[in-house]
Amino acid sequence: MYHMAIQNKDQLQTFVKETIRTTPITDIHTHLFSEQFGDLLLWGIDELLTYHYLVAETFRFRPELSYDEFWAMSKREQADLVWKTLFLEHSPYSEACRGVLTVLNRLGLDVSSRDLESYRSYFASKSTSEYIDQIFQLSNVSTVCMTNDPFVDAERERWEKIGQTDPRFNAALRIDPLLNQWETTWVKLKQWGYDVEEQMTDRTFEGVRSFLRYWIRKMNPLYMAVSLTHDFRFPESSPRGLIIEKCIVPVAREFDIPFALMIGTKRRVNPDLREAGDSVGLSDVRSVENLCAAYPDTKFLCTMLARENQHGLAVAARKFRNLHVFGCWWFLNNPSLIEEITRMRFELLGLSVTPQHSDCRVLDQLLYKWDHSREIIAKVLIDKYSDLMDTGWRLEEDEIRRDVADLFGGSFWSFLGRKDPAKG
Repeated sequence: MYHMAIQNKDQLQTFVKETIRTTPITDIHTHLFSEQFGDLLLWGIDELLTYHYLVAETFRFRPELSYDEFWAMSKREQADLVWKTLFLEHSPYSEACRGVLTVLNRLGLDVSSRDLESYRSYFASKSTSEYIDQIFQLSNVSTVCMTNDPFVDAERERWEKIGQTDPRFNAALRIDPLLNQWETTWVKLKQWGYDVEEQMTDRTFEGVRSFLRYWIRKMNPLYMAVSLTHDFRFPESSPRGLIIEKCIVPVAREFDIPFALMIGTKRRVNPDLREAGDSVGLSDVRSVENLCAAYPDTKFLCTMLARENQHGLAVAARKFRNLHVFGCWWFLNNPSLIEEITRMRFELLGLSVTPQHSDCRVLDQLLYKWDHSREIIAKVLIDKYSDLMDTGWRLEEDEIRRDVADLFGGSFWSFLGRKDPAKG
């Protein structure tokens, strides 16, 4: 006896949309923190308005405003200026602006009032714990993966003090300074008691491995991660290349966790913009292929920043089963690009991909980034299932539920070889 089958395309559309809406999500890459990390967790309207996407957009309309003037303002004053510039003096239809309005709407606030002070009063009435619960419930996100950098003093100090973290917040060990600024990072490792020197020696490699082992045991991260500039190449004889080869890969294999690469930034093309000053560059997919080929028993997660790299990366994932492609990162997090990239990935990789992650830096952004992405993913899936119906293929409700669960975290957990904690 068959399970419930989809009878027509109207039923298909309704069922897919409802399944997308009600399926919990594992958000595999964010910059969020649990409540135990104190003020490292950002939330509220002023944090939303001073998100670096909006800061960069504001400067485009304020040629008279110097960068120093803006950075000298309090956060509240910056938020006031962003609100005035992007929401009152211009229609807020950029994705970052629309996202703020989606958050306010989903919280039940009167968006039409345009009353920033009333929004501030709403957030002031909430405790951090209460608000975390509210956002997880409204966004239907079951778990998120943080970005945890032991090279950041404030974060390292908290890790040394906290015990059990909120189970909704998984860790990811971020190691950018280790790979991108070795000329200064080795000094820190030395100060922390690791037997390293600037030269790439066996002693240095063992010291770095000891550092990684310590933090993996402390954090229990789902993966190690690095953000790399567009000119990253592998193999290479630089400290970065050697540390990947001699330290990252062996430790990833030892603990059976993936190495996640986020590739494609151009750092500080306008340093006056601070966090908002980074740009995008074309990367070399061959470096990812070289890693996957050289270390077939090591798992790699990868996302790339340039639109032009998306097809090559998806093709690479077809060739290497130890590569899992995820998300529409940073400048790709726009509806038109998410739809284009998601369609292409589904056509090349089927369900063996994680189509999106939020990259949230502000807790509230879970609402808009997932609301907007759910809508796009539903649209693409409806089209793909419709194509199957046209061939005479029978579509069953349980199978669609299974597929959506895979796209919203199931494929990721399978790739890790772990069980989704949200499923008990």
